[in-house]
Amino acid sequence: MSTLAVVEEILRETAVPMSVREIVERAGARLPSKSKTPDTVVARDLSMDIKKKGEASLFIRTSPGRYTLRALASQPQPASDSRVTSPVSPMAAAARKPAAAAPSTTRPAGRSDSAEGGGYAS
Repeated sequence: MSTLAVVEEILRETAVPMSVREIVERAGARLPSKSKTPDTVVARDLSMDIKKKGEASLFIRTSPGRYTLRALASQPQPASDSRVTSPVSPMAAAARKPAAAAPSTTRPAGRSDSAEGGGYAS
């Protein structure tokens, strides 16, 4: 079975966009490549398939490093809560990067700048 056939099978099973790492972890020994870097092999094969076949590819990149099946991406996603009406699609929301957290000015509990007691508590 080819790498892309295994990836297709996994994406059909999960029906959600997945990162290359998640795909490789789920595929395990089913991947035909014995490469030391299976993430690279899967990412390369997916990218090349999308580049060569374009709209005819079975796969689509939902965000950098995340893929799903084109057929699944075109299906309307059921709303989890009918009271919420959001103009942002689930795919677009998943592609957003989280906002950067403000730097913390407080120290974690148990931390000390003094040289005393620098070891483990007994």
